[in-house]
Amino acid sequence: MIVENHFKTDGHDGANVEDMLSHIRALRAVVGKEKARELNAADLDRLDEKICNLIHELANKSLPDSKTPYHRIAAWVDEVGRDMPVEIFTTNYDLLLEQALEDCRVPYFDGFAGTRRPFFDLRAMEQDMLPPRWARLWKLHGSINWYQIEDRGVFRGSTEEKGPKRVIHPSHLKYDESRRMPYLAMIDRLRAFLKQPTCALVICGYSFRDKHLNEVILQGLQGTPTAIVFAFLYGEIKGYSQAIKLASGRSNLNLLAKDGAVIGGRQARWIEIDAGLTHADAADWVKWCPVDTTKPDGKQKAEFCLGDFAVFGEFLNELVGAGRFIPKAVDAK
Repeated sequence: MIVENHFKTDGHDGANVEDMLSHIRALRAVVGKEKARELNAADLDRLDEKICNLIHELANKSLPDSKTPYHRIAAWVDEVGRDMPVEIFTTNYDLLLEQALEDCRVPYFDGFAGTRRPFFDLRAMEQDMLPPRWARLWKLHGSINWYQIEDRGVFRGSTEEKGPKRVIHPSHLKYDESRRMPYLAMIDRLRAFLKQPTCALVICGYSFRDKHLNEVILQGLQGTPTAIVFAFLYGEIKGYSQAIKLASGRSNLNLLAKDGAVIGGRQARWIEIDAGLTHADAADWVKWCPVDTTKPDGKQKAEFCLGDFAVFGEFLNELVGAGRFIPKAVDAK
């Protein structure tokens, strides 16, 4: 209740658990032996732990079957021989990508090494000597199965692990150097990726609300003018004001939303045409809808659908062949 009042007092109603976790850690960094806004160090540590456990409870889910968009991504990664590995960057805490990659028998490296208690291995990330067929999975904000052991660093374990602190990073705030190290290393991988002259980064499901991550992407595109980003947005373009501001000043950052886009720094809406000119066999990622719902035979407007993660998965499935076999997950019982 005290933390909620902090946000109300500061004029930021509607804060989510990630906002609260960042706020708590910012206070923890300065509290010392005194109190900060009615909370002492012990209070803040308990709140940190409870919020991380809540995030774990919400994110600890399994995929329902082997035909999900996550499996489509895994199948696409595995289908094509590559000279350079596919690198997947995610801000999600869940293990859905890991499950899909393993269901599809796609080898991947996530920065950890070992079997009994995999440990974070910075040197392995920096040297990156694995073959290109191995995907790279970088979890920028941590994961529900990352933990910290005091004086021993960060390791990956069971989602049901008890005792150690969960390593979840909703922000870039420095609150503990060993817990922060994976975050810095993952961000460095994104920076290195964007430095490649022919790099193409496809974004789906990211709302551009992480200012630090936005800064990394923007700096990468400024430093490598031949790199390019395509961001597929789920909703209408007006709901992404921060993304529009960034893309308007960077010609190699392209936003493609449901009703419009920012391409080459210029914002525009998708086209409208007469109903008779649309085709029933148009691509699944473009829909035609009446401009005026009371006049279904009037003008039709295009809606771009690749910002929907399910549609994006189907798009990748078409690239590798709709009949691509995805193995059934092995029952671990």
